[in-house]
Amino acid sequence: MSIWETIIFSLIKILIIVHVMLITVSYLVYFERKISAWAQNRLGPNRVGWKGLLQPFADVLKLLLKEDIVPNQANKPIHTLAPLLALFVAFTTYAVIPFGPDLKIFGYTIPLVVADINVGILYVLALTSLGVYAITFAGWSSGSKYSLLGGIRSSAQMISYEISMGFSIGGVLLLSQSLRPEAIVASQSGWMWNAILQPIGFITFLVSAFAETNRLPFDLPEAEPELVGGFHTEYSSMKFAGFFLAEYANMIIASALIVTLYLGGWQFPYLETFGLPYGWYVAISVLTFLFKEALLLFFFIWVRWSLPRFRYDQLMNLGWKVMFPLSLLNIVWVAGLIMIFKI
Repeated sequence: MSIWETIIFSLIKILIIVHVMLITVSYLVYFERKISAWAQNRLGPNRVGWKGLLQPFADVLKLLLKEDIVPNQANKPIHTLAPLLALFVAFTTYAVIPFGPDLKIFGYTIPLVVADINVGILYVLALTSLGVYAITFAGWSSGSKYSLLGGIRSSAQMISYEISMGFSIGGVLLLSQSLRPEAIVASQSGWMWNAILQPIGFITFLVSAFAETNRLPFDLPEAEPELVGGFHTEYSSMKFAGFFLAEYANMIIASALIVTLYLGGWQFPYLETFGLPYGWYVAISVLTFLFKEALLLFFFIWVRWSLPRFRYDQLMNLGWKVMFPLSLLNIVWVAGLIMIFKI
């Protein structure tokens, strides 16, 4: 393909992913409310549209019509920048996640990934580490001690769990011998999923993903009973919606990362041996990726409505005294597998 064709196809993929993520985030909120209602034996949203299916649109309209209030003591430029930074991190991270094999159509071969770069995993880690700045900026710029406490808690929490997350990925990189997400997916053909070969790394990464996305039982930055509302106490209207949107977008990205790194990515075990037409092979592969991601999103929501929040000392002890040593142990385990079985 020429450079202009590559740019056009990349823009089309970006537009598709952004719109799909926006719709998915809206309905992820709806399904979270429905699943929480199921867990607590109540109905959940059921007034706007059939079975409440139009509730996400009503929520967006309500937030659009609300007044945007900025405290007098706030640093207004940083106060505005914080939710934009959170959204930027949430939406750009998905660029390197492959969600299917190459699509062949009208004589073109189109990779089902926005940016297939050799250092894709480093790109993801670099961008996700920026997420802490959005929350810290929000807490500091609000001019409120409650928001500031939420921002400080967040910076300590996210830095602590980023370390165990990074070391957990180390085992994946040893097995695949690549930083490229496509190569990591290819290395898990059949049932050679990293979750099976290195369950310790899978568990530490999964737990770290909960902490990185500020989900229960790790939502200390938002601890409503203690900090009123955490880092976003002084936000309203669409700025608050920006943080809300970023949290659920981060859930989608965390689920996609777990699928890519540990659950075989878009691969359906031994699907290529069935002799299906290539179009069916691509469609089933994409649906496989989406199905795995949907299961993980359900797990994220299920855990939120099943477990109580940790105390702050418990959270930090878990991060440094349990998760960090286990992630190092996982690297030793994978290195041993490679040396003994020549994987």
